[in-house]
Amino acid sequence: MSSGFDFQFSRRRFLGTCAAAGAATLLPVTTLQAADPYAGFKMGIQSYSLRGFDAVTALKHTKTLGLKYWEAYPKHVPMGTLPEHVATQKKMLDDAGVNLMAYGVLGFDENENKAREAFDFAKAMGIKSLSANPKKSKGTFDLLDKLCEEYQVAIGIHNHGPGALYDKISDAEEMVKDRHPLVGACVDTGHYLRSDEDPVEAIERFGKRTFGVHFKDVLTIEKDGKRQKQFRILGEGDLNVLGCLKALRKLDYQYSVSLEYEENPSNPLSDIEVCLKTVRDAAAKL
Repeated sequence: MSSGFDFQFSRRRFLGTCAAAGAATLLPVTTLQAADPYAGFKMGIQSYSLRGFDAVTALKHTKTLGLKYWEAYPKHVPMGTLPEHVATQKKMLDDAGVNLMAYGVLGFDENENKAREAFDFAKAMGIKSLSANPKKSKGTFDLLDKLCEEYQVAIGIHNHGPGALYDKISDAEEMVKDRHPLVGACVDTGHYLRSDEDPVEAIERFGKRTFGVHFKDVLTIEKDGKRQKQFRILGEGDLNVLGCLKALRKLDYQYSVSLEYEENPSNPLSDIEVCLKTVRDAAAKL
């Protein structure tokens, strides 16, 4: 049984909590944005953007940029399933305060042992989705169906632009149709722009099968009478960042949104910060 003091203390704490909650609802939008500048999205970075640095330094830079999520590329977090290796990689990420949400880009074919290594690694590391460039074959996708169900890890087919296996939206769309619900797409906005595809439309068409997003910008220019595509800092190209965020919001998207900046690998931080500001500005308009 509680004493009278306990009751009074609990009552005061309860009323104080209610008052604080009420005050929170009255906070100006700018204050709420400061607390969550990415409007609830798990905004992170594809660590390939920081490929000019070793993993520990790249993680330090990630923290400086105010990000808590990674899609790692294999040179930063090598694949391996031995418990000691997994523990070492987890500690490195935990020490930096970074959550490894996604990993890739990985190739897949009908080789089950090789595929299981990737899924075992993902499960051990707590990875939610694998960005992938799978072979276009029934055997490969039958295997991915099986492993996605078994491991409950998603596959996001990554588009690599003109000339690649998954150049157009329809290339991945046709392969994931009627497949396991965890077989879907990783939408690389820059490569879709290179392929004259609309990234917003890609997110809308893949819908709940969108398991990854790489924010990258490309500008179409005319030079010597020919159209050319140039990678640019996010916000300086053709990408509709706000449109992408609106499409993801409609999906209640819970996977990572990864900035991927491929230019200036030895000194990308100032450019990356400009890219992130573009995302924050768009998020503020949602």
